[in-house]
Amino acid sequence: GAPRISIFLKPPGVITPGGFTTICCSCQHGNGNFILYKDGYQLRTLEQSGCRAKFSISNATYKDKGTYNCHYLEGGTVLARSDGLDVMVTGIHLPGPDFSVLPGHEVTAGTDVIFRCTTTYHSTGCFLYLEGQIQAQILSREQDDYNFSHVQKGEGGRYSCQCFTKNASIEWSAVSKTLDLVVR
Repeated sequence: GAPRISIFLKPPGVITPGGFTTICCSCQHGNGNFILYKDGYQLRTLEQSGCRAKFSISNATYKDKGTYNCHYLEGGTVLARSDGLDVMVTGIHLPGPDFSVLPGHEVTAGTDVIFRCTTTYHSTGCFLYLEGQIQAQILSREQDDYNFSHVQKGEGGRYSCQCFTKNASIEWSAVSKTLDLVVR
């Protein structure tokens, strides 16, 4: 079948003007080319090493925000397209939340894990990011905890969180420090 390709931000999260991030595209196999699109328009062919390609945004401006996706080509034929990755560029006015994981950084498969993302300001929501995943998990507003029941090996990785408040406009925090979760 057609190869599956993924797209994600490294580091994940909302980017502040003047900030830096990298859009990463990866494919399981093959030695074709990746072309990056933004809002449906072709931007450029990406330099790649093996099955991964990167596009760096440095000194971000509001023009960098939009929906990005990667097309994977072999011999000029598009074999696969990634999902759309929404990139947000906005001011960050709040300090990063405190981020912890219970019972600890190393757990056995099947354990229940809690990610805790806490802020001193009155937050209305936080996002939990796993590096390499396009989709952030929304942390519910009643409590700043995200519970994984019976965590599996594939759920390990590098996590971080980011919160926002809704005043007249949405204000974002910086991204928390990252935590590595190892599932044995």
